[in-house]
Parts: sequence; structure tokens; C-alpha cells
Amino acid sequence: MKSKFPSKDNSVLFDAARPRRVGYILKRYPRFSETFVVNEILAHEASGLDIDIFALRPTTDTHFQHAIADVRASVINLRYGGIKAETFWKEIEAFFIDHPLKSAVLTETTGYSAVEIYQSLLLARQVEVRDVDHLHAHFGTTAASVARLTSLLTGIPYSFTAHAKDIFHKDVDEAQLGRKIADAAAVITVSDFNVEDLGERFPESQSRIHRIYNGLDLNAYSYSAPEERPCEIVAVGRLVEKKGFSDLIDACALLADSQVDFRCTIIGGGDLKAALQTQIDDLGLQQHIEMTGPRPQKEVHRAIREAAVCVAPCITASNGDRDGLPTILLESMALGTPCLSTYVTGVPEVVWHDKTGLLVPEKKPEQLAQAIQQLFSDADLRVRLAKAARQLIEEEFSIHTNTASLRKVFSECQPKSLRQSLAEVV
Repeated sequence: MKSKFPSKDNSVLFDAARPRRVGYILKRYPRFSETFVVNEILAHEASGLDIDIFALRPTTDTHFQHAIADVRASVINLRYGGIKAETFWKEIEAFFIDHPLKSAVLTETTGYSAVEIYQSLLLARQVEVRDVDHLHAHFGTTAASVARLTSLLTGIPYSFTAHAKDIFHKDVDEAQLGRKIADAAAVITVSDFNVEDLGERFPESQSRIHRIYNGLDLNAYSYSAPEERPCEIVAVGRLVEKKGFSDLIDACALLADSQVDFRCTIIGGGDLKAALQTQIDDLGLQQHIEMTGPRPQKEVHRAIREAAVCVAPCITASNGDRDGLPTILLESMALGTPCLSTYVTGVPEVVWHDKTGLLVPEKKPEQLAQAIQQLFSDADLRVRLAKAARQLIEEEFSIHTNTASLRKVFSECQPKSLRQSLAEVV
């Protein structure tokens, strides 16, 4: 086979005008909670872009969204477990026998795990076999690490989408993240807040950091005006600290103390399930709050349509983790259910207070309860907010418009010649 890696005369053997095949690098695939990734891939495929999905870890989920069945892309699970030292060194030796000028890339592996190095070598082989000419990773952690090393090994440009935990968590290695951003042909992130934050931390790379919102296929989200809704709250997300569900439960206790007749449904699973259920039990809210666990998207949408308010009580977690811009807010706004959230990261970019939804400060259950009661009691407010929210979603959050912007970024990502790659690692 004729190699498509940069050749010894420093030429690149593919047309960079538009990627013909993009390799998506994901830590795990599929993931029940990462509907935004599936939406993105489906929109790319609808545009005619060929995709291969490379999964670095086996999935641990037991439930999957129906939309995953519509993805046509091949899924290649790169070997992860049970890698012996002998296997690892044999793969290194074999790769650099075939590509001796790339051996200098090993100097760039400081701080990377043996598994990340090994998977990068495997992915470099797959890139050649499958004729991939662009790599895109989701999250700036392991997936971006493998994308970076594979790019250095092959000269194929890479980009990655930075979300939230991968850039805000207190354990983020700032130097490693900086190298990934510096070597990426482009960095995508999901809010203007994130763009500003990353630009301040890595000013030398600011010009290559792009905000592209996650999007929705609006054909799948029929709008229903919320004139008549029962006093029901819906909240959806992983049961982790940054989602702020403990504050929502405290707000529900205040509503119950005020003799408000209401129901609250919390949909999702996670590490805090037992702690949150204990909080519900201790406050005597079993008749008001139900935790359903994860549910298929169709059931989630039904619950949203039936509620008077969708609450996303996001907070800054003790480890620094924060939500980027929760997809559940976009979905609720598209469906016609008023949203209540907090002033955290990119949330105010979509929930404009008293225009497309309501906002309260984070970690303020009293104000959360007051805003919920306001939406329960004021049908005109619900309708006004919902109508404006749907308009904003149509203007700014169409998956087809936003993935077209992403493909434009891909097309502008220039491959690196052999000389450029070596100059960066020698």
C-alpha cells in the first residue's frame, strides 16, 4: 500500500481543501449521556462526510439512545487492556522501522501513559489503512492526547472540542493541555465563556480557538406552547456535584413548606444517587420527588413537554468542575418548556434572564424555589419565555448549521509537512 503519511520530500499526499474522511476519537463510544456527539456525527453524515469512530475504552453503559442505531460510521475499538510490555515495544519497533524519521516523536511522549502511546501507534496505522485525512477528538483529556500523538506520527491535522471537566477540573494538567492546544490545527469549544477562559490561559493559541455551539436537529423537536402545564418540575443530568441537584431538592423542601402542590422528576444516574435519595428521604419529600434513573430520549422529551419548568441548577463543584452548556437546556427550549438555571459558565449565553428563561445565582435554593413558584403561577410568563427561547434555538443552535461551521474549520486545518512535524519535536 502506498503510504499517505508525509513522504521524504516533505509533500503531503492528500488534498487539504476538504477532508474526505474524518476520524472521531472518543474515550468511550457509545455513551448514554453524550447525545451531543451522536447528533454531531449524524449531521456530518447527512452532509455526505465520511466518518470513522475510534473508541479508546470499552463502553460501560448498559442503556443507549435510539439515535445511535442511525449512525453509519464504522466503530473501531483500539486495544486497551492486557497490553504486555513485549507487545508495546514490538509495536514501537515495527512502526519506526516503517517510518524511521518519525522516531523523534518519542521525545514528545513525556507525561503520556503507555496505553496512550500504544493506542496512538495503532491509530496511526488505522489512519493509513482507512485513508483518514483529519482527526477530531471530543474532550481535551485522553482523546486529545491520542489525537496529538497520532498527528505527530502521521502529519494528519487534528482538532478537538473542549467542554467542561476537561478544562475546568482542578486536576487538569495545564502544561499538557497547553501542548494539545498549541499543536492542534484548531480547538473548538462550546461557549463564549470557554473561549475567553482558554484565550486568557493560552494567549498564544487564542486565534485558533473557536466557539461552535452544540446543536439540535430541530425537525425532531416539535414546539408546544406551555399555557397549561401542571406544577411539575423536570431536571435531567448525571447525578454529580456540578449539576446542583442537591440545591434543587432543598428548593423543593421550601416549596413543600409553603404548601405548594407539585411534583419533581429527576432523570439520570450517577455517583450521587444514594446521597440524593437520602436527602429526599430525610426531608420527607418522597411524595414530591421521584428519581427515575436514566431514561431513553423519547421518555425524557415526554417528561419535558409535561412540565411547567425545566430546572438546571448548575454549580461550580468543589473540584472546580462546571457544566459547559447543558444540552438539556437546549432541548427544553426547543420543545417549549421554560428553563430555570444559574449564572454558571456558558448558561447565560442561552438562558437570557427574563427573556428566554430565568436565572438565579448558584447555590441559592431560596431563590431557586421563588423562581419555580413564579413559573408555576404565571402562564403568560411561561409562554413569553418559551416563545423567545424557541426562536433563539432556531437562530443559533441548529445542528446542521453548526456542524457546517465545524466542517469549515476542518477544511481550514492544514496538514503538517514532515519538516514541520520534526521541527516541533526535535
